[in-house]
Amino acid sequence: MTGDLDAAYASCRRIAAEHGRTYYLATTLLSPERRRAVHALYAFARMVDDIVDHADNPARVLDPRDATAHRLAPLTEVSPAQHLDLVEKQLRLALEHGNLATTDRRRHQIVTAAADTITRYDIAHAHIWTFLDAMRMDVPGTATHRTRYATMSDLREYMRGSAAAIGLQLLPVLGTVVPVVDAEPAAAALGEAFQLTNFLRDVAEDLDRDRVYLPTDELQAFGVDEDHLRACHHRGHTDTPLRRALAHLIALNRDIYRQAVPGIALLAPRVRPAITTAATLYAEILDRIEAADYQVFATRATVPHHRRILVAAKGLTISRR
Repeated sequence: MTGDLDAAYASCRRIAAEHGRTYYLATTLLSPERRRAVHALYAFARMVDDIVDHADNPARVLDPRDATAHRLAPLTEVSPAQHLDLVEKQLRLALEHGNLATTDRRRHQIVTAAADTITRYDIAHAHIWTFLDAMRMDVPGTATHRTRYATMSDLREYMRGSAAAIGLQLLPVLGTVVPVVDAEPAAAALGEAFQLTNFLRDVAEDLDRDRVYLPTDELQAFGVDEDHLRACHHRGHTDTPLRRALAHLIALNRDIYRQAVPGIALLAPRVRPAITTAATLYAEILDRIEAADYQVFATRATVPHHRRILVAAKGLTISRR
């Protein structure tokens, strides 16, 4: 059983290394136990996101409000082994209910490792459901399906599940020097900051999927609508109105980082260098977008490998003090 669990965590580590280079680099600054827990949560989120992007027969996806019938009662007065078994069942039922069934061996391993992490660190199940409900918003055929967001408030409601919930899942793993509830606002904000950075970097990729994760009213304030976005995408060139809109949204994104970063001091001292590294490198994606003159349709903004190593090395030096 231990060997199976180790194999499950190893599979999650490989997924994190392949798809989350910045996050993976930051996790090298964590203790082995915390590191593999973060890999498991990352791999679970990545798996669900990939399933959503390639959902089969999306019209058959059920209304997420009905999912409560499949959610087991609060888990009390059960042994750790029983708790783990029930959490696994919850995760699988939630995925299957959303037509996000886990069928192959790797997905089975991800759910196994995620369930173990949720149990081991007593992660509130509500954060998992909030994340899954947000992911269903990306699936055509669900009652909550959305591909456009009129305001930043609307987008932040989506990010509450897609990003803030991830930050809240991580808090028990990372540990805090204050009651967890006091650290939650900053953790949620950091998740949102990362997510909005993704949206700004991946405008072209999202358009190709018929999704726009930039608030309509914020774009329109600069004379940009969806047709304008698509025209820029077609030409592979960001023009002046869109450049100004992106500069404005980057400023909003940096403000969320400013709200979030002070919360790193509320985390356990040994994990602060890792989270600081992740926040520093992800925020630098915004710098790269600016350095490329906001040409998000011509190039994908990334932080160079040598820079990522330099920031991580600094974090390692701090963590060893």
